[in-house]
Amino acid sequence: MKVRHNKGGGDEKVELQMTPMIDIVFQLLVFFIMTFKIVSQEGDFNIKMPLAAPAAGAPDDLQLPPMKVRLRADADGMLAGMSLNDTGVPTMKDLRIRIIGFVGDDRGPGSIQETAEVELDCDYGLRYEHVIQAITAVSGDIDGAGNVVKLVEKIKFAPPRQPAGG
Repeated sequence: MKVRHNKGGGDEKVELQMTPMIDIVFQLLVFFIMTFKIVSQEGDFNIKMPLAAPAAGAPDDLQLPPMKVRLRADADGMLAGMSLNDTGVPTMKDLRIRIIGFVGDDRGPGSIQETAEVELDCDYGLRYEHVIQAITAVSGDIDGAGNVVKLVEKIKFAPPRQPAGG
């Protein structure tokens, strides 16, 4: 067997073909541009924030002073006493009449009933039925024709008071 010796092996250069590489780069570029999806900016939650509070000035004519209804319970949980803004009220009917005196008879959009707010401050042991009667007395009634007459729509509760002995 004859061994061949390659005498001119150092003169040949291996040349890389750049045209196919550039073609592939452009194909990838076109692929990524065509499949790119534009998304909304991160953190754009479309939150509706309340407007800034008006500057301190003269109070609004439609703004009512806060109305606080205090309901006191006896040892059995029955209604022992009731007051509206620290003034005694004997019955739920009288409470409704005094609320009507505060908010008036004007009904509809822009009326004082939209801004009126009542806070119920109840004793811890007060029975639930008396709380519901107070809510009914301040929120509205049904007139003789069967129509709902709204008084106060915003009712909030003060934290319940613990019994004096416990």
